[in-house]
Amino acid sequence: MEKWAELRTAYQVAKLGTVSAAAKTLGFHRATVNRHIDALESELGSRVFIRHARGYELTELGKEVLRTAQKTEQLLDDLAGIAMVKQVQIEGDIKLTTIALCSPLIMAPIMDFRHDNPQCKVHISTSESLARLDHGEAHIALRVGPKPTHPDYIVQTFETVHFNLYAHNSYIQQYGMPNGVDDLANHQFIVPPFNRAPRFFKEWVNSHVKTQQVALYVDNISVGYDALTAGLGIGLLNHHVAAKRTDLQPILPPNKAWCVTIWLVTHVDLHRTAKVQAMLSYLKSSKKTS
Repeated sequence: MEKWAELRTAYQVAKLGTVSAAAKTLGFHRATVNRHIDALESELGSRVFIRHARGYELTELGKEVLRTAQKTEQLLDDLAGIAMVKQVQIEGDIKLTTIALCSPLIMAPIMDFRHDNPQCKVHISTSESLARLDHGEAHIALRVGPKPTHPDYIVQTFETVHFNLYAHNSYIQQYGMPNGVDDLANHQFIVPPFNRAPRFFKEWVNSHVKTQQVALYVDNISVGYDALTAGLGIGLLNHHVAAKRTDLQPILPPNKAWCVTIWLVTHVDLHRTAKVQAMLSYLKSSKKTS
């Protein structure tokens, strides 16, 4: 299929909802946008959009086309980032915002970025509040939870992080290794604030942990980690952190429901700038080699 320009046009119409908005974004005349859509539908032999008074709605085929276009755009962005890394010496500042959960995942790519771009200073904010990318508060955000839906944000999957309950060897020596969920009634737990913990953990604690079983309430992930590794109780930990220790043991079998998705989020106005594309390429490359 030799309709990449038409595919890109259809993607913008699907994303923005109207021909006028797509034409403005692409720098085309409305007639050109309509011609591209007609050519794409002719090539596919079926409708991509249903036209109505409120705008353009995707057909089932259109939804498949949109998914293909999104993947194509991400691949092109990756290539652009790689090219910029090789051709441009990045300077100035680049601001990332994340939460403490994500910080161990981004240190290695940031180190590589800094090695190749020593004139660019990296700023990391771990505030619990969401940075306003449209106000320039950050160039790149790593967000956890539901996929962000802001119309001006470009959102890509960074990683899915899996969790389990872990205990330190010293805790196990004192209290024994639990034999599944039913054997946890006599064990102690480290509990973070529920507004900073994954929803699945809040639900699990409410169902399985009595108040008298809580050894420690913490309001900081680092403090919770210190308490866990000191043997104060059983705590929630992601597999990236736990895998670096030989003295921490998983308590429960792996659970596919105990995971969170981390999203890479950029603003459409900054997404294709050299520094943002370069940093994104390092972040994505770290996932391919990890």
